[in-house]
Amino acid sequence: MKLHELHPPAGARRPRRRVARGTAGKGGKTAGRGTKGQGARNNIRPGFEGGQLPLTQRLPKLRGFNNPFRVAYRPVDIADLARLQPSQITPEVLVQAGLAREGTFVKVLGKGPVDRALNVKAHGFSAGAKAAIEAGGGTVDVIPLPYKGGRPPAKGNAHANR
Repeated sequence: MKLHELHPPAGARRPRRRVARGTAGKGGKTAGRGTKGQGARNNIRPGFEGGQLPLTQRLPKLRGFNNPFRVAYRPVDIADLARLQPSQITPEVLVQAGLAREGTFVKVLGKGPVDRALNVKAHGFSAGAKAAIEAGGGTVDVIPLPYKGGRPPAKGNAHANR
């Protein structure tokens, strides 16, 4: 058997149904669309939702999305911590040094060398920063976030009080 001799088995390929070719044919005259009305005509534009305000108009234009549950951290490098005088470093010390603002969550990143033992308290640590501080003889203390995070139950949710 050669490539040009291949063909599908008999009955596998049927001719397409040619609707709207007169009353004698199957699907003739109205072509299975009934009579009159919107469904009988070919004038429904893409995105039309039956008179409801379309999705493209319901969405805000070019404004993006702000996640209300995102936790934003102020990154501080180990090199910045090493320049500070006290070995006991907390977010309050960072605020006095001008490395963070009051009320921000601080995350320590592992850029820079550690030349002395640092005892650091912060809200987050990268894996490299944690390893570098502990290798330098210091300690790492994670301050828990003031809230548990996550999405609160929906208003009026019947399952919220179970």
